[in-house]
Amino acid sequence: MSPRHVPGLAIALGLALGPAVALGLARFAYALLLPSMRTELHWSFAIAGAMNTANAFGYLAGALLAAPTARRWGTRRAFLAGLGVTVASLLATAATGNVTVLVGLRTLAGVAGAICFVTGAGIVAEAGRAGSARRAASLLGIYFAGGGAGIVVSGLTIPLLLADTPAADGWRWGWVLLAGLGLVAFGIATSAARASREPRTAPPADRHWPARRFRALLASYALFGVGYIAYMTFIVAFLKERGAGPGEITAFWVVLGAASIAGAFLWVRPVVNLRGGRAPGVVLAVVSVGAFLPLVSRSPEAAAASAVLFGGSFLAVVTAVTVVVRRSLQPHHWTPAIATLTVAFALGQCAGPVLAGVLSDGPAGLSAGLGLSAAILVAGAFVAVTQRHYEEAAGEDVPGMGRLGVQSD
Repeated sequence: MSPRHVPGLAIALGLALGPAVALGLARFAYALLLPSMRTELHWSFAIAGAMNTANAFGYLAGALLAAPTARRWGTRRAFLAGLGVTVASLLATAATGNVTVLVGLRTLAGVAGAICFVTGAGIVAEAGRAGSARRAASLLGIYFAGGGAGIVVSGLTIPLLLADTPAADGWRWGWVLLAGLGLVAFGIATSAARASREPRTAPPADRHWPARRFRALLASYALFGVGYIAYMTFIVAFLKERGAGPGEITAFWVVLGAASIAGAFLWVRPVVNLRGGRAPGVVLAVVSVGAFLPLVSRSPEAAAASAVLFGGSFLAVVTAVTVVVRRSLQPHHWTPAIATLTVAFALGQCAGPVLAGVLSDGPAGLSAGLGLSAAILVAGAFVAVTQRHYEEAAGEDVPGMGRLGVQSD
């Protein structure tokens, strides 16, 4: 079937399995396996956090490589290569308990996952180029909600597997299960990628997008990276320390993932209607509230509310940021702009887990690490709202400069 005859919705749904693997399985599901791995491999919280820091460093490298890889191989090929390598790294993680090798595999998963995530976003942005702003935002929301789908699937499977498997081997079989789920996702995503349109590539003289205009957006996205990944790394261990059993952990993780899928649709109207950095700022404020709730109350209701608010908003931050890019820049600048923002995001992710892990090894325990996470998310919300609004003008492209933008407060 010719790509032009494939609806954008079908493309977004198929490609959403990229974030489902790159984020939901390769990054977030680690939180479910962390307590078992920490016990069996005798890790401190600092080492446990360093594993996700390694993944974040890989994600940073992948974000830097995404745009040149897309130009050299094509965006669709880069997406599938990134997804395939991510799946392979999941399977390899089950084969060793060596810390050095695991750090390497977590790094590899980060590199490949970032290339998959960034290039997939560019393809989906291209698929929605001819539609309205709301439709384009909806397609991007569906794509990013794939990460939530990965959270739901891992939440429904990993805790049950760990409960029925001897402790010494449970975490290994968990990674095997994640790899099997990733392989299925790869097969489905391949069909969608082949049916999609190849995004435009910027001419050599016009590959540098005007990043200086978006310094506040870049800074807030970096702060988001610091704060959200600390929560996602340690929240399960935090709840377990407070006595949560497998059933409660499963319910929490599934609610968090399901809320992120619902949030992809519920946030579309506000994200489209709010200008400049107001949309990511508002979404980050809700994420912050969700991060604080488990710290102010030990009740199951507070944990459930945290799952709903944090889960329903954290992936919407990515949608809001991408909508700002899509609204403000020419199509051939979308992929390099998304890649640059992902670099800022990944820099934050590099710091988040290890900072939270070191604090959590101290006398205050995990409360200190999660408290830092929530405070940084609040800072990110304040920085985001200072981002000015730029919108692509309706005029012609200016040779060597691209299309002129219109600025408003």
